[in-house]
Amino acid sequence: MQTSTLQFSKLRAIFFPIHKYELKKFLPMGLMMFFILFNYNILRDTKDTLIVHAAGAEALSLIKLLGTVPGAILIMLCYSKLSNIFNREQLFYLTLTPFVLFFGLFAFILYPYRASLHPSIESIQQLALDFPRLKTLFYVYGSWSYAIFYVLAELWGSVVLSLLFWQFANDIVKLHEAKRFYTLFGMLANFGLIAAGVSVTYFSQIRDHLPGGVDPWGLTLNYLMSAVVISSALIMVIFWWINRKVLTDRQHYQSVDISPQKKSKPKLSLKESFSFLLHSKHLGYLALVVICYGVSQNLVEAVWKDQIKRVFHSENAYNAFMGHLTLVTGIITIVFMLIGSNIVRLFGWLISASLTPLMILITGLLFFAFVSYKQEFEVYTLAWLGMTPTLLAVWLGFSQNILSKATKYSLFDPTKEMCYIPLDQESKIKGKAAVDVVGGRLGKSGGSFLQQTLLLVMGTSLVELAPLLGIFVILSVVVWLGAARALNRSLQRLQGQPQLNESKEVKLTAEVT
Repeated sequence: MQTSTLQFSKLRAIFFPIHKYELKKFLPMGLMMFFILFNYNILRDTKDTLIVHAAGAEALSLIKLLGTVPGAILIMLCYSKLSNIFNREQLFYLTLTPFVLFFGLFAFILYPYRASLHPSIESIQQLALDFPRLKTLFYVYGSWSYAIFYVLAELWGSVVLSLLFWQFANDIVKLHEAKRFYTLFGMLANFGLIAAGVSVTYFSQIRDHLPGGVDPWGLTLNYLMSAVVISSALIMVIFWWINRKVLTDRQHYQSVDISPQKKSKPKLSLKESFSFLLHSKHLGYLALVVICYGVSQNLVEAVWKDQIKRVFHSENAYNAFMGHLTLVTGIITIVFMLIGSNIVRLFGWLISASLTPLMILITGLLFFAFVSYKQEFEVYTLAWLGMTPTLLAVWLGFSQNILSKATKYSLFDPTKEMCYIPLDQESKIKGKAAVDVVGGRLGKSGGSFLQQTLLLVMGTSLVELAPLLGIFVILSVVVWLGAARALNRSLQRLQGQPQLNESKEVKLTAEVT
């Protein structure tokens, strides 16, 4: 294999190290990720608003445990089976379409007729009084269509972003391109967070401009879900265009196998698929990293969302606040992307992969410390800041969420995806499905299981559990860092290199095969 090295200027190497001939592949991929994250953040804000106001913040972890995990397993089974029948392009459309149909159906049929579809409020309240320790379960049952919306919105990130998009990217992007492409994909796509934040905030603040008798939250849902459906259609169009116009360019992508048949690959049963994952140390370490992220972040977010409801009492106000969060997260993440792309390039994979758990550990413990002792701080917060401890806790959680998400998008996601590139096609498809869909859901469900178990056994609130939850965050991060070190050694072996760090002499260059 002949390798030539092309030199970028210093500024271009930092901000946009993409060759001109690569733009045909890079730009539509970045645009796809823009629309995927646009939908992801609209759905994330909306699902939380629906559940927190209908069933309480405690219901979030219960739905993740009883709904999201079974849903993730079901999708993995279907995806694994369909991958043996359909080609990559057909599989993409078949997987994406059910999500789009449901979100359109929810806004225009399920929500408007919720009074007829859901059990009566009186019957749910009576059940909650009769069995107080199971009240959260009854509240979820009383708003079952919201729970289904929550599950599918949760799975959007795992299925459409982590599985469909990144598997496609790992198939058509080579390793020497990935070192430059992946963090920039995230940077461009995070303009999707900004667009989603602006959209959620704007459509959630329409209450003040509506005549009497109009349901402001119902109208907000119509606008937001219409945006999701249109955006999803654009994702399919871009994917179709890449397959028809980009991957057929043999001048630069002749080594990319785009035929529907690809290679003859073994067709694994369900048992063999799980065995395949369990016997791969590399995928095992990767699954552990994904699980630890889900556990640690979920433990912090649950307590924070409980505090938000205590400040913002209506669905529109709550959703507008979440829209502001998404907007600011997008802006900060873009800044982190510029820094993150250079951290990966200058300091290597291990340091880059370790920064996200450290960020969650530091910011999460600060948040838990204040929530646990906020009554002791009440005099000082009122005198010095002019706000209640609960409001300050909301803004501390706001900062924690932004910093942890920005670090995840800029460093965790790109370094995680790099781990799939050296693997064979079978490991990429079925191993990735297991790690990202099931592993990601097990991470969040692990945190949910801890919360629900503690709530049921101790009969207390999320706020009172904050000190104990902080201990579990520490344990999760310790395991995470250990798995990252093991994964780094595995990557070195797969690459056949003494280390993954690029030398200073080639840090501003890109290899072109």
